[in-house]
Amino acid sequence: MNRTLKKLLLSVWILSITSLWAVAENYPYRSDVLWVTVPNHADWLYKTGEQATVEVQMYKYGIPVDKALVTYEIGGDMMPADAQGNVTLKNGKAVIPIGTMKQPGFRDCRLKATVDGKTYAHHVKVGFSPEKLQPYTSLPADFNQFWEKAKTEQAAFPLSYTKEHVAKYSTDKIDCYLIKLQLNRRGQSIYGYLFYPKGGGKYPVVLCPPGAGIKTIKEPLRHKYYAEQGFIRFEIEIHGLNPEMSDEEFKEISTAFNGGENGYLTNGLDSRDNYYMKRVYLACVRSIDLLTSLPEWDGQNVIVQGGSQGGALALITAGLDQRVTACVANHPALSDMAGYKAGRAGGYPHFFRNSVDMDSPAKLKTMAYYDVVNFAKQIQADTFITWGFNDDVCPPTTSYIVYNALNCPKEALITPINEHWTSSDTEYGHLLWIKKHLK
Repeated sequence: MNRTLKKLLLSVWILSITSLWAVAENYPYRSDVLWVTVPNHADWLYKTGEQATVEVQMYKYGIPVDKALVTYEIGGDMMPADAQGNVTLKNGKAVIPIGTMKQPGFRDCRLKATVDGKTYAHHVKVGFSPEKLQPYTSLPADFNQFWEKAKTEQAAFPLSYTKEHVAKYSTDKIDCYLIKLQLNRRGQSIYGYLFYPKGGGKYPVVLCPPGAGIKTIKEPLRHKYYAEQGFIRFEIEIHGLNPEMSDEEFKEISTAFNGGENGYLTNGLDSRDNYYMKRVYLACVRSIDLLTSLPEWDGQNVIVQGGSQGGALALITAGLDQRVTACVANHPALSDMAGYKAGRAGGYPHFFRNSVDMDSPAKLKTMAYYDVVNFAKQIQADTFITWGFNDDVCPPTTSYIVYNALNCPKEALITPINEHWTSSDTEYGHLLWIKKHLK
């Protein structure tokens, strides 16, 4: 074997090992300690009135931690603890009684243990008849009229946008364009990256709204497989900020205008007509206008897909716009936001935990016009939702409430261990689900 070939094979081997390291770093991410929690029902679900227990296991370097003291607090999902205690691990294991619930919902067991001078925390949520959860948020009598009027007013403004090729996000298989989409006569706009398959043809279109925050569009090529496999995909931001700005510029803007006391999700909440998110929701509809105007659109399939705030906006768009034929959402935010009024978890942004002066008639009224549960009731498109139980950002209580509110053809992928994340396999699975539901 000549020296050049040996060097080439060595390089390939090193690259392969590096790639394996990159994908093999899983939970617990670079931690010496691993928690394992095993409810006595394999699916982590119980009927109301049933007693639940969880076996807690703890390992350091993969070796059971013996005789460690584990303290715990147990309470409702996002609620204060109503029970507490401690157990001592024997051969790295102990059983904790979680109790039961008389009403549908979730209980959260929050764990702490100190090992070799360092304290480690974990938690596990189990559900009690969550398929029976219903929203606290009610549907305003004029909900549809309000939004039809808003859409009609926006439709009077002609579709207008600029389109600029972006070489750095284009490949031999796909082309990327930076879009600046005008929203109204006030000069407001949003930006997005529009991805096309190369080679011409007619394709389904996919709108992907963003997660929460004032930030750039995250890793635009991370979902390039949509365009590579025959979809036009439009990834947007919602604040009218050019995603080509630097991270430092976005951070400065976010710090200046997105503090806890004046964040965009509370901006104008006293008025359903002046609330910040009205423009955002309508921007999603205007994005559908753009996608369905493209000569490369197949004329049938309009898909919305996103996670967290993006999952909320996907569901909202599907509820607002009957052109949508399929919807995929991960752990949607903005769901049953006033649920804390019922003594249980409400949805992100957790107004009643993280903000002040939220409990006013005007703000509660506005929330109802912008809550995902009320848009979910309007959806006719095929819908797929995924969520985990250990999520404290978009808690499982609110994800179940949204799913229960859907009256359309629906499917769910429930991943109990997940906190506020989805795996790359789950995200690729969204594309596979979409392919099965093309018209």
